[in-house]
Amino acid sequence: MQLLVSLLCGLLFGLGLAISGMVDPARVLGFLDVTGVWDPSLAFVMGGALLVFMPGYFYLVRPRRQSLLGEPMVAVPAPTLDNRLLGGAALFGIGWGMAGICPGPALSLVTSGQPLIWLFVVAMVAGVLLVDRLWPWWQGRP
Repeated sequence: MQLLVSLLCGLLFGLGLAISGMVDPARVLGFLDVTGVWDPSLAFVMGGALLVFMPGYFYLVRPRRQSLLGEPMVAVPAPTLDNRLLGGAALFGIGWGMAGICPGPALSLVTSGQPLIWLFVVAMVAGVLLVDRLWPWWQGRP
């Protein structure tokens, strides 16, 4: 049941990205180009998503002690700003700015038939696997 709910949430997320046009790298790059011809549509999509999300979160999710599937709702502590968090955020931002694609839209675009999307997804998966392998080695350095 949990996998089915996860699948439906992912499909809904992908559908929302596709309908809003946020899977188009040119639109995302237009939003990031604040010194050129700036496209504010991504800001409107994010703002609209927050307007829909926030009432449901504060009235339905936050007060709950367990999920709808009966799992306990565990509070996650705020992360500390360390080198790993800052480095990951910087790499994500640089990659997003260069390609105009982040992981969600990349997975949505796999069905588009564009071969370069597969290159992006393979590079994304390779990066995740590489970090998992190299991080313990990096932590062991003097």
